[in-house]
Amino acid sequence: MNAQALKDSWRLVTRSGDEVPLFFYSALFLMNPETRDLFPVAMASQRDRLVGALGRIVSNVDRVEELVPYLQQLGRDHRKFAVVTEHYPAVGRALLATLEHFLGDRWTPALAEDWTKAYSLVAQVMSEAAADASKTTPPWWEGEIISHETPALGIAVIRARLNYQYVFRPGQSASISHPRRPRVWRFYSFANAPRQDNTIDLHVRMVDGGVLSAALVMGARRGDVLRVGAPVGDKLKLSPDMPGDLLLIAGGTGLAPLKALVEQVMYEGPSRKVDIVVGARTSRELYDLDALSKMAAEHPWLTVVPAVSNDPYYRGARGNAVDVALQAWRGQQVFVCGSTEMAQSTVGRLLDAGVPSEQIHFDEFTSDKGGES
Repeated sequence: MNAQALKDSWRLVTRSGDEVPLFFYSALFLMNPETRDLFPVAMASQRDRLVGALGRIVSNVDRVEELVPYLQQLGRDHRKFAVVTEHYPAVGRALLATLEHFLGDRWTPALAEDWTKAYSLVAQVMSEAAADASKTTPPWWEGEIISHETPALGIAVIRARLNYQYVFRPGQSASISHPRRPRVWRFYSFANAPRQDNTIDLHVRMVDGGVLSAALVMGARRGDVLRVGAPVGDKLKLSPDMPGDLLLIAGGTGLAPLKALVEQVMYEGPSRKVDIVVGARTSRELYDLDALSKMAAEHPWLTVVPAVSNDPYYRGARGNAVDVALQAWRGQQVFVCGSTEMAQSTVGRLLDAGVPSEQIHFDEFTSDKGGES
């Protein structure tokens, strides 16, 4: 395969912007009407997500060794959409039709053969991973909501009990779906370490235009059954051999996976001290402070510092979470989680302050994590 030709051709296609996904989905649904049921009723939020991912993956097939773990995870995760092996050729045909349409005279038999080989390789890795996963795990788990609280405006803290054993690590996330929004899945981080009662905690902030976040915050009730995909992510992994104490910096509902790390330390034993700085714009947004304060009162190795950036009447620590956290930094491993803007600015500030990059571990809430996707 001519990897450079794949990349160049994809670069040309993307110049057509939103017309590309529009053509792709039209071709897919016309040639294979049964695939329409794999997608949400409202396609606005889907936009170019699948098309963009396909193009980036296939046009970088020369780095297939690096892509394999990602493709395998995609294959396992896409089982929740009821994707089966027979769907992969349909998507491939729609992709090739889209490329031919937008490339015009540049679409040569040689280029068509290269794209066919590249997509076939990607589809093979994904479908094989899905087949292997189906031998041991379901496409999704069901979790009955046993507790639903709204401790702050637009924020819900949800606890659900899963129907089968669910193995995950603190700091990981999973895609979630609610019966009010069928076929709509969004990623949320677990706010707890694994428990014997098989329950999970989710912290959900309602975002503008977020069809699922609105359903989870405003519409979900005790007794509702969520669908939960397989756990993903390793950016906030706390391994036993990681040395030193911890400094955790949370922004908004980015608190969720960091609280899970606190629980991990609590369950494994207080072999390290943990400082957690919870950032918010106003004191009203410190939605989980009572629970954190209770944990700190019970465990002397844990220090909780709320930091408020935009409330002149707040009597505690004021300022951005990273500035407050740096006052407590004494060589600890630093974990950061929050919005994309918060995570990027925090990491930059930490590096500028002299924190070694190898001691900074971060994840960010894009539109795909901790909120809508």
